[in-house]
Amino acid sequence: EIASRRHCEFISATVKKALLDAGKTIDDVDAVAVTFAPGLIGALLVGVNFAKGLALSLDKPLIPVHHIRGHIAANYLAHPELEPPYLCLVASGSHSHIVKVNDWTEFETIGQTVDDAAGEAFDKAARAMGYPYPGGVHIDKAAQTGDRKKYQLPHPHTANPYDFSFSGLKTAVINLIHNARQKGEEIDRASLAASFTKAVSDSLVPRAMQAAKELGHDKIVVAGGVAANSRIRADFKAAAEKNGLKLYIPPLKLCGDNGAMVGAQAYYEYLAGVRAGSDLNAYATMEL
Repeated sequence: EIASRRHCEFISATVKKALLDAGKTIDDVDAVAVTFAPGLIGALLVGVNFAKGLALSLDKPLIPVHHIRGHIAANYLAHPELEPPYLCLVASGSHSHIVKVNDWTEFETIGQTVDDAAGEAFDKAARAMGYPYPGGVHIDKAAQTGDRKKYQLPHPHTANPYDFSFSGLKTAVINLIHNARQKGEEIDRASLAASFTKAVSDSLVPRAMQAAKELGHDKIVVAGGVAANSRIRADFKAAAEKNGLKLYIPPLKLCGDNGAMVGAQAYYEYLAGVRAGSDLNAYATMEL
């Protein structure tokens, strides 16, 4: 509810500032793109209805964009040479997917989380450690001075070798902290942050590499907010070099949610003839 209200307050000013920063006017715009799924439904509804009104008033095409497709497309802004097909790991606050990107607008999900997403686990573990939201950046910073091997945390297995599970890992961290408090023991937060990050990386990186190898891909792409974690970035780089794969990963400013990535994917949806009408709705959940 709070996020939705803030969207209402700032969406007009945000659009105006984007145009100002780009040195453009609204008449220079060829189409209006908007994220319509998945996400916080109230916030999505604000964006969708604003975009519908803007497209109607400008008599411009309205392009609906799936949020996860946007994360993947962030790499096109950072790496113009990147072209499908390739394999992509998308890891963010609400999503953990291994996706076959067969074409600019053709995707196939081959693995995903069966419970919590990686980014959600980072935020909940960080809260248990006493770090503010969003927790990923604080865990990343603390882990720099910690011992990755100090705390033994679980590495869940799934029926599908490309699926993920982070609920047990999150619970293990919370229980470890609670048990220590009950005994009056001090937690080495830096080492716990490092151990937690290692456990997440040990789940994400090998699965993505295995999928690329078994499916015959020589390009591996990483996207989403979790891709901003320095340890995970380093582990992906090392694994890609070891396996002879070309790695593409966006700069930090394009890892988290941003409008640029939505515009990037919208460009390819536009070329593919994707259009939405005034009946476009927002959806909290939707398959890729």
